[in-house]
Amino acid sequence: MVGELIAERYELEEVVGTGGMSSVYRAHDRLLERDVALKVLHQQFGEDGDHVERFRREARAVARLSHPNIVTVIDRGEQDGRQFIVFEYVAGENLKSLIEREAPLREQEAVRLALEVARALAFAHEHGLVHRDVKPQNVLLTEEGEAKVTDFGIARSLDRDVRGGLTQTGTVMGTSDYIAPEQARGSKSSVGTDVYSLGIVIYELLTGELPFRGENFVAVAMQHINQPVPSVREVRPDVSPRLDAAIQRAMAKDLRKRFSSMDEFAAELEACLVEPDANGAGPGAETLVVAPQKRRRQPRQAAERPSVWPLILLLAGLTVLAVIFALVFAFTGSSPTKYIPGIAKTTAAKPVHLIGVASYDPQGDNHTEHPEAVGRAADGNQTTYWETEHYSGGALNKDGVGLVLDAGRSRKLSQIVVTTDTSGYTAEIEAGSSSSGPFQPVSDSQVVNGHAVFKLRGGAARYYVVWITDLGSNDSAHVNEVTAKSG
Repeated sequence: MVGELIAERYELEEVVGTGGMSSVYRAHDRLLERDVALKVLHQQFGEDGDHVERFRREARAVARLSHPNIVTVIDRGEQDGRQFIVFEYVAGENLKSLIEREAPLREQEAVRLALEVARALAFAHEHGLVHRDVKPQNVLLTEEGEAKVTDFGIARSLDRDVRGGLTQTGTVMGTSDYIAPEQARGSKSSVGTDVYSLGIVIYELLTGELPFRGENFVAVAMQHINQPVPSVREVRPDVSPRLDAAIQRAMAKDLRKRFSSMDEFAAELEACLVEPDANGAGPGAETLVVAPQKRRRQPRQAAERPSVWPLILLLAGLTVLAVIFALVFAFTGSSPTKYIPGIAKTTAAKPVHLIGVASYDPQGDNHTEHPEAVGRAADGNQTTYWETEHYSGGALNKDGVGLVLDAGRSRKLSQIVVTTDTSGYTAEIEAGSSSSGPFQPVSDSQVVNGHAVFKLRGGAARYYVVWITDLGSNDSAHVNEVTAKSG
C-alpha cells in the first residue's frame, strides 16, 4: 500500500507498525502539509461486522479524548472497503523500545513517565472509557520525551452493559504480560484493570524485567491469577519503599485492595515524585557513608562544683511562661500557642505537579488555541511553551483566552507561578471542577513580566486556568512554565 493515496488526501509513505487486526503507516497529509499516522484495518476483517464496528468504535472513543498525553484522532473513513483512522503522527519511539534499550530507568524518570500515562488514563476514565490493553507498546514517546497513550482498539465504555456486545464477559482481552487477574479469568473489566496493568509497566521500567514470565499466554495468565506480586526492591533495593508499596497496591490480586481510581494512583505517584521517602531521601538520593573519626582521649580535668544559678533561672522562666499561658487561656478561651512566635503550628508549602490539558477560548471562533502545545506549559522545560494565536495589533477583542491545567485531583493551592519569555501581558488565575469550565477568578490580575507569582484564594479545585486578558505590546502571549504549591 505504500505510495497509495487515501481519500485523495493521505499519501502512504512508510509502514511503522503491524498488528493482528491492522497496520499503521506514516502518511503525508497533502491538504494540511503535515505528517500523520494512518491505521488501516486488514482487508480480511473488512467484511466482518464485529471487527469493523470495533475499529469504528476506537475512532469514536478516542475522538472524545483531547489530552496532551493521548494520541489525537484527526479523521476516519473508508476506501475500497478498507476502514482507516488518521491520528497525529508521533515522531519518536514507543516505551517498549526505551525499556529494551535503557531499562532499568532512574526512579524519577520512571515515575515521571508513569505519571503522564496515569493522567491520560484517568482522563479516559473520566470520559467513560477503560483502555484494557495498557502496555509499553501502546505508549508513544515524542522527541521531547513526552508520553502519549495510543491504541484504544479494545477500550470498553464504563456506562454500557457489554454482555452480548463486542467485548462480552467470558472473552479474554488484553496482552498476557500485562493482563489483570480479572481479565485472565474472562471477567468484566473496570478502571482497576488499567491500574493493575500500569503497575506492571512501572515494575518493568524500574527493573527491565516482567514480574511474570511463561512459555505461552495461558502460563503467564495463570501466574497473574495465582502468584504473589514480587517486590521491586528485591530486584532494586535503591527504589524507595513508598514507590514499591504503590506498585504492590496497584497489582493487588483483589480488585478491592487496589487504588480505587486512576486519579488516586496518579496522586500517589506524584507524591513519590515530589516527596522524600520514609527515610528522608528523595527518589534517586544516595547515601553517603563517612568513616568514623578516631577520638583522642582528652586529659582529665579536675571536677568543678556546678553552679545552681542556671537551674534557678530556668525554673523562674518556666513559672513566668505558665502564668502567661493561664492568662491567655482565661481571657480568650483558646490555646495560647498561636500567639507565641516559634510555637504556633505552620504548614509547609508543598509543590504540586500540574499538567496542561486544554486551551480555553469560549468566545473564539474555534473555541481552542494551539491545543497540541498545552503540555509544554508544565513540562519542566522553560524553553518550550504554549502560546495564544497571533492577534493583529495585540487586541484580543474578547474577554480573554486561557490555558487549562490539571492538578490531578481537587486541591487547595496557595500559589501558582507563571514564567514567560513574552513579558508584558496581563493575566489572572481562575479555577473550576471541569476542564471545560465554567471557571471563577481565584487571584488578582497582574502583569506577567518574565516571572509572576499569583497568590490564590478560595477553596479547592482540580482545574486551574491561566486566563490572559490583555496582550500588552505583544501580538501573542507565551506560557513557558507553570508551577504550583499547596499549603
